Amino acid sequence: MRSTLLTLLFSALILVSCDKDEEVITSNGGQNNTQSTSSNKIMPFGASRVEGARPDYESYRYELWKQLIDGGWEFDFIGNELDDASYPNYNNLSFDGDHQGIGGWTSGQLLDAVSTWITNTGSPDIVLFSSPGGNDALQGLPYDDVISNINAIIDILQADNPNVTIIIEQMAPGNSQIMTGDLEAYFNQIQSDVLTIATNQSDENSMVIAVDMYSGFTDDYLADDVHYNVAGAQFIADRYYTVLTGVLAD
Repeated sequence: MRSTLLTLLFSALILVSCDKDEEVITSNGGQNNTQSTSSNKIMPFGASRVEGARPDYESYRYELWKQLIDGGWEFDFIGNELDDASYPNYNNLSFDGDHQGIGGWTSGQLLDAVSTWITNTGSPDIVLFSSPGGNDALQGLPYDDVISNINAIIDILQADNPNVTIIIEQMAPGNSQIMTGDLEAYFNQIQSDVLTIATNQSDENSMVIAVDMYSGFTDDYLADDVHYNVAGAQFIADRYYTVLTGVLAD
């Protein structure tokens, strides 16, 4: 039963690779693969919930980008991935599609790649760490390795930029029909452990902030078993924005 469930969920998270040749202008006038000079370089970091796959399901990034525009913030999304889906212009601006989300990737894969990514993009000021360990759970990988990998990713980000702010999710659940057994136990455990990670990894220069993405999140926010629809993307964006307004540089 557990094997069947994990296979079903893992299949739901794997994205078909797509071309990313389309050039997208960022909100501060920069372009993908050009190191940003923004005072608020924000890296959306994780897997398919970051990447999105319009029109099948949404990332939170577009809704968050609009909120940051409305708030009058100077910022730039950064990452080695470029979203070439279609997004309407907003306030006469083209969506900043840069991000660091790759569908299906585990915490170990993210750990192996993070140093190269931040060398390419330049140091992020803020990292939005999405659904940590979600794909590890779906693949049945050892839980202790997940926690070790998450801590190691944070160590690398802080060594690169001692003043980085890392906002790490207590992740939103999947559909209630699949949140049973081993998956439910994993989900409950990592929600608690993310709080511990945030406390232990924060220091006087670098804040690691846990953000609750699960309280109030319902099946109505999902496009499938695990990915966001528009309402779900807005829910996640709202919670990120609330935290960001307290940490963004003026």
